[in-house]
Amino acid sequence: MHIDNARELKARLLSGVVRASSLETPTGVASVGISVAYRSGDAPRYGLAVRYSGDRGAVLADSARTLAAGAAGDEVDIREIGLVKALSAPTEPGTWAPEALQRKVRPLHPGLSIAQQDVTAGTLGGFVTVEGSDGLYVLSNNHVLANSDQAALDDPVLQPGPHDGGRAGDRVGRLARAVPLEAGGGNTVDAALALLEDDLTDVDLSYPVGRLTGWAEPDDEVAVEKVGRTTGWTTGRISAIELDDVAVQYPVGVVSFDGQIEVTGDAGAFSAGGDSGSLVYRPDTRQAVGLLFAGSERGGENGAGLTFCNPIGLVLTALGATLVV
Repeated sequence: MHIDNARELKARLLSGVVRASSLETPTGVASVGISVAYRSGDAPRYGLAVRYSGDRGAVLADSARTLAAGAAGDEVDIREIGLVKALSAPTEPGTWAPEALQRKVRPLHPGLSIAQQDVTAGTLGGFVTVEGSDGLYVLSNNHVLANSDQAALDDPVLQPGPHDGGRAGDRVGRLARAVPLEAGGGNTVDAALALLEDDLTDVDLSYPVGRLTGWAEPDDEVAVEKVGRTTGWTTGRISAIELDDVAVQYPVGVVSFDGQIEVTGDAGAFSAGGDSGSLVYRPDTRQAVGLLFAGSERGGENGAGLTFCNPIGLVLTALGATLVV
């Protein structure tokens, strides 16, 4: 299926779900995106990626099955994924080994534990500059650096995060900018910046593959990697793009996102709680493609859950930032 045909079917399916659920307020995940898992030689083929849970998701899944029985055939990939959560609350703790990433480390580098003073722990994704400022900034999620909009500008940001023993003396910067999380739908990024202290701007820009070369749109190559606070260095593949209505459970409630990237791990889960803020990149070209922010309980070919990322181009535009490579 051509990508334009997949987008047309996606719009039809989402429209039908909105109509079917307009008379009540069902709960659950009901997301539709474009799958890039279908390939023929070097030419990509596209289909629909349907992810669901709960009552609202069941409406979507039923509509998708009807569509699959008709025009779309086997090009509709339907998966029940359970609750989708922001990944700042660490699960078990698991250089790029998780134990090393959870310690106090100087100079700072991608993958380290970091968080605003009232957050448990997330991940330092990378470093950026902002036009009009001479400073160097840390890139991560709003829910990691800005406590899901509950923090104030200039609040301390610690490395390691408080869950990993970070205290006032471990301050590395202050909250400088965050894209607000709008209740309900219409969000595209969960992103924020912390301005580094002047004496901490001598940073290490390396990832497991070396320094990145820039960033790219997510639909050219499906192989990706990330390094995060909890699971360390993991590999996977982009299994869907342009996912709309991804409903994510935050401490402040459910927030819905459009235009997201889905990643499936190669061996087990690609991410876990505490990996939020990780930069997801292509290892072949060393280009960033997404900012990791959430994951599901179930789903994926190995049943270990799916990871969701904001397209990095949207993140940088929303923050007025340039990736340092």
